Amino acid sequence: MRPLQYLRPENPEAAVAAMHSAPGGAYLAGGTNLVDHLKLGVATPDLLVDISRLPLGGIEPTTDGGVRIGATVSNTGLAVHPTIRDHYPGLSQALLSGASAQIRNAATVGGNLLQRTRCVYFRDPTTPCNKRDPGSGCAALGGFNRQHAVLGGSDRCVATHPSDMAVAMVALDAVVVVLGATGERRIPIEEFYRLPGDDPQSDTVLDHDDLVVAVELPAPQNAVACYRKVRDRASYAFALVSVAADLTVSAGTVTGCRLAYGGVATRPWRAHRAEEVVLGHAPDDATFAAAADAELVDARPLAGNAFKMPLLRRTTVAVLRDLTARATREERS
Repeated sequence: MRPLQYLRPENPEAAVAAMHSAPGGAYLAGGTNLVDHLKLGVATPDLLVDISRLPLGGIEPTTDGGVRIGATVSNTGLAVHPTIRDHYPGLSQALLSGASAQIRNAATVGGNLLQRTRCVYFRDPTTPCNKRDPGSGCAALGGFNRQHAVLGGSDRCVATHPSDMAVAMVALDAVVVVLGATGERRIPIEEFYRLPGDDPQSDTVLDHDDLVVAVELPAPQNAVACYRKVRDRASYAFALVSVAADLTVSAGTVTGCRLAYGGVATRPWRAHRAEEVVLGHAPDDATFAAAADAELVDARPLAGNAFKMPLLRRTTVAVLRDLTARATREERS
């Protein structure tokens, strides 16, 4: 058992200051990811800075009609909040599909954004993993890679990002609010996550002492939205493929579309190419299939996960078809 120190700061600034002076420290909130890694020997911090009781638990309207979500709001609390259910339904669906009720009750918004991959090699300290031990290699490239990425990978890492919530937030153009040693800054969520490249141990652009304090969602659009997750079983399981989407249809033409993919990439994946194919065209299956194909043009499937490409294509078509039907009904009503 490794000895470590435990600190409960009184405010976010004190938490950042403590982490700034502790290169081996880690923030602790719900603990649903970090505590697992402590048990497995994947994470070995010498200081835990407990932020769970800091005043970061609110869900409040913003002046531009959006919502500010505190970092320590629980996943359950966010999923069932009336504003989120009514105006950001895809986010609520993503959260409810993300884990068992017990885990959702403990897990926090900030922790969900920062959770690490569930790659079996990352979680096994006896195997090579560049994300856990830089320079040791990537066992997944020639090993069991059914769950791994077809988009955004590199020769150093092909691990998928596990979060459902983050995929929905990418589709919503969320902004992550971060407090660091030099003050507060706002990071668009698409810029928050890094591709692995030659440096896969760094999942995000955060500095060591940066503390996520909130996530801001823009004002809801006049669109229909959903989150669909395809997995091996209906109960608690990580996505093989997931699609977060919203769609606006006017007079038989797509006038608005935002798409993000999960389960297929090394970070929550905004599908910009697919969106461009759909916008301005008739909402039909051929257009939706072409959109998915455009997004997959640079895909690099592995021996065990090539099935994700047709699965993502079919899921994209099905999601956009269903949203088209809903949008058309609402337009006529």
